[in-house]
Amino acid sequence: MAESMKGMKRTHRCGELSAANIGEKVTVMGWVQKQRNKGGIIFVDLRDRAGILQVIFEEADCGAENFAKAEKLRSEFVAAVTGRVEKRAGAVNENLATGEIEVRAEEVRILSEAETPPFPIEENSRTKEELRLKYRYLDLRRPDLQRNLILRSRMTAAVHAFLKEEGFLEVETPILNKSTPEGARDYLVPSRIHQGCFYALPQSPQIFKQLLMCSGYDRYFQIARCFRDEDLRADRQPEFTQIDLEMSFVDMEDVLDVTERMVARVCKETVGLEIPLPLKRMTWDEAMNRFGSDKPDTRFGMELTDVSETVKGCGFGVFTGALEAGGSVRGINVKGQAEMPRKKIDALVEFAKGYGVKGLAYLAVLPDGSYKSSFAKFMSEEELKNLVAAMGGEPGDLLLFAADKLKLVWSVLGALRVELARQLGMLDENQYNFLWVTEFPQFEWSDEEERYVAMHHPFTMPMEEDLDILETEPGKVRAKAYDIVVNGMELGGGSVRIFQSDIQERMFEALGFTKEKAHEQFGFLLDAFKYGVPPHAGLAIGLERFVMLLAQTDNIRDVIAFPKIKDASCLMSDAPGRVEEKQLEELHLQVTE
Repeated sequence: MAESMKGMKRTHRCGELSAANIGEKVTVMGWVQKQRNKGGIIFVDLRDRAGILQVIFEEADCGAENFAKAEKLRSEFVAAVTGRVEKRAGAVNENLATGEIEVRAEEVRILSEAETPPFPIEENSRTKEELRLKYRYLDLRRPDLQRNLILRSRMTAAVHAFLKEEGFLEVETPILNKSTPEGARDYLVPSRIHQGCFYALPQSPQIFKQLLMCSGYDRYFQIARCFRDEDLRADRQPEFTQIDLEMSFVDMEDVLDVTERMVARVCKETVGLEIPLPLKRMTWDEAMNRFGSDKPDTRFGMELTDVSETVKGCGFGVFTGALEAGGSVRGINVKGQAEMPRKKIDALVEFAKGYGVKGLAYLAVLPDGSYKSSFAKFMSEEELKNLVAAMGGEPGDLLLFAADKLKLVWSVLGALRVELARQLGMLDENQYNFLWVTEFPQFEWSDEEERYVAMHHPFTMPMEEDLDILETEPGKVRAKAYDIVVNGMELGGGSVRIFQSDIQERMFEALGFTKEKAHEQFGFLLDAFKYGVPPHAGLAIGLERFVMLLAQTDNIRDVIAFPKIKDASCLMSDAPGRVEEKQLEELHLQVTE
């Protein structure tokens, strides 16, 4: 039978008590982690978000009625206990923050009884994620998930404090917007009043934050909710949060400076991590050529080497064929792995094929200096020797090569070096290599649309020195765009924005927009630009990714209270669901099977 809290007030959370409280009378409340009845004495571990506390019941202290209630306590019962803090009689529990003490109970109230949960409420649960997500309200009681969400809260508080000190104003932007075709797929919301019309949920507050700069707000920020209807991966969700900011009368240096100081402050204040400033920088070209990725993991070597010139004209058709087709041949040196079993090498080949290449070529330099290779018979001794030298190969090394279109070669070797580092235990979870990647391409070619599309968005400013080739060689134009990257993960990115109308018109033309189409999609922004627009730039950091990084988890669902699964559904609430016919009629919609 549930009891009332009337007259009883909590004085401390369970995990807040320590040896400094010995002798104090306290009242704690929480969930029963476990109860152990040793006959004349009952031990109860009481848990709340602050931690676990041992409570001890003896009839001489709490009386027969309270002792009888303690006997009834079971896992996940909610209880309130009043008692006195004592030094723990038994051995200190080093695994608990409260391991030096216990509370000797004088009174207990059972506030709520509980059925046996479908899985144990414990750290590092081995229960299948699908079951835990179905009962997410129980899963969220686990201490490790609670620590993650508490960390998230502390991080957002640190962001607010820092940006307000820096003169940023927090402004909310609309959730119901107009759909624009550039970027990812929109989530659409039908309008009841405007028949046949739809709102779009924001993929980012991009246009509105630029309008705020036009309106003179100078420094804006928002912890912004965003939505993208795209295929999900381990680090993606259909709805997500970003730390969004925009600044007027600035250039790239100002944005990078305030962002890296914010990141350093948040890391220091929340987990005690010191980030050396200023952060390192590399251009997009350097990142791709060295690491095969625009979000390089620099915690280890195994960098890409371009051997196209070395193998040009050799006898191996895979290499020469790729070069004749305008492609590239590049490799990575896996130090000390020459004797990797063939089965493992075959698995790497299959891994590579998943990225679109036909395979991998390998050359093992054995400890005695001889070669074991998938292509040695097609090349002369001299050609093999030159190839090994170009790769910096030594006895004991395994050399892996990809030959294809440059974009594919970058993609496969960039992923392969990270996979090998993971397999070989080269990834140090306690090492945080932050850096900026700058000078992204302004455009990338879309085979699907048969035109250039903006790599970031249509409002990104090209490098001034590349404006002359905007129309003639768009593929070579570099953008004033920048990403902040850590350990192979893009934490966030942004750009300097176009604020001159003539450059914006040229940009739309390069993207294949007519003036009419540009005005149809972005008219209110272009109109605003007629009335005086300051130079401005901005950036957004993915909050969930930032929390994942500091919580040292590789699952984004571990840092979101109520996440979706890969098909964008919620196992707990069964969203999305069908609606009544009446609702569809009000929205002028008809569902076709």
